[in-house]
Amino acid sequence: MGPNGEQVGIVSIHDALKLAQEADLDLVEVAATARPPVCKLMDYGKFKYESAMKAREARKNQAHTIIKEIKLRPKIDPHDYETKKGHVVRFLKAGDKVKVTIMFRGREQSRPELGFRLLQRLADDVQELGFVESHAKQDGRNMIMVIGPHKKKAEAKAEKAAAKAQRGDEEPSVPESVPEA
Repeated sequence: MGPNGEQVGIVSIHDALKLAQEADLDLVEVAATARPPVCKLMDYGKFKYESAMKAREARKNQAHTIIKEIKLRPKIDPHDYETKKGHVVRFLKAGDKVKVTIMFRGREQSRPELGFRLLQRLADDVQELGFVESHAKQDGRNMIMVIGPHKKKAEAKAEKAAAKAQRGDEEPSVPESVPEA
């Protein structure tokens, strides 16, 4: 292929190198497994730079899924439960997954149904924001459940930015100078 993407046809390696030298470009093998191999005339340094910039841009726009963890005990006070539920709600609104761990100690280990009921209650309370990704399962002294958000991290970020911009418009205007009496 030529420098502008046009088809040159089947050319010997010697002639292709000569064409590349005349155009002050590099001869780059694009498809080595094809018969005959496909080569292209291009500025290889510029090509590598552009591909690195595309990769960097893709990484920047990529949303990283973060798993936040909340730890509870089976005999949790109602106010403490509401506080922990508030944290779970905040994490789900931000688009993060939440790993809820219930820690059993001593005799509590003989009553895993208490932990299971607590996890079910939490899942029902945050049902509009997230869904149970992995159901409650006993893991030694702990019972673990993972709740995933309904909306993706990127959507949550865009929604938060829109809300912030809207709040900026709604702020009451303060007079710059107040007349003295």
